[in-house]
Amino acid sequence: MDLRKLKTLIDLVSESNVSELEITEAEGKVRIVKGGVAMVPQYVQAAAPAVAMPIAAPVASAEPAVAAEPAETGHTTKSPMVGTFYRSASPGGKSFVEIGDAVKEGETLCIIEAMKILNEIEADKAGTIRRILCENGQAVEYGQPLFIID
Repeated sequence: MDLRKLKTLIDLVSESNVSELEITEAEGKVRIVKGGVAMVPQYVQAAAPAVAMPIAAPVASAEPAVAAEPAETGHTTKSPMVGTFYRSASPGGKSFVEIGDAVKEGETLCIIEAMKILNEIEADKAGTIRRILCENGQAVEYGQPLFIID
């Protein structure tokens, strides 16, 4: 399934009252579950011919609510895609930004590799880098916070 189609499905689930969606195609199966703050796409390789499967109704959780961490102050730059987060243009190279660096709007903050394409992620606000929320080489999801800029 291509990345654009997956993103569209995630957007549709997030904007609707549907809590879970499962799609089965020739190349595999995708299951998107909306739960709390984040949606988790799950990929399963098809082992047998596709079979229509009913989607289960949401089940209430018996777990007690956990107190949320205090909200981050400042502007959050989020990932525009699913991929792998890199702080520099090459392994062992100098990072694009460090904590405490002043950045201008449009300045490159990191690279996200998606489907063997390197995508430069630019600052969408001028300010100072307060936190870097991802590790180099970490897989990131669509909408995942990457940086806090004050």
